[in-house]
Amino acid sequence: MTRSADEPSAATAAAEQQILALYRAQNRAMLEADVAGLDAILDDGFVAVHIGGYRQPKGEWLAQIRSGEMTYHAVHEQDAAVTVSGDSAVLDARAIVDATIHGAHAEWPLRSRTTFELRAGTWRAVRSQATVSS
Repeated sequence: MTRSADEPSAATAAAEQQILALYRAQNRAMLEADVAGLDAILDDGFVAVHIGGYRQPKGEWLAQIRSGEMTYHAVHEQDAAVTVSGDSAVLDARAIVDATIHGAHAEWPLRSRTTFELRAGTWRAVRSQATVSS
């Protein structure tokens, strides 16, 4: 069977599915305040760039989830797409996120871009940036 130029290779398609599964596992872990689960998905150098522009290191974010300063109630995925390029990938997603952040409860329509890198055979999230989508 001949593959068209637009059709991803089997390895690329598998990587896309793995990254989508990691994104959804991350969302579940956020909802469950499963800090160990998040720790397994996120690279040690992971940085979350929040909608206000704050660049939060992994350890600080996980500590705030553990303490309840950041509590996620629901994540309603609207769409998600992955682009793989060798040992790196970018996941672009839109979701409605219901959360209480430092005492402020709201639903935010977010657009996020998460960069993943293949480290020792495992995809790890290294950076995520969220913006309010219109």
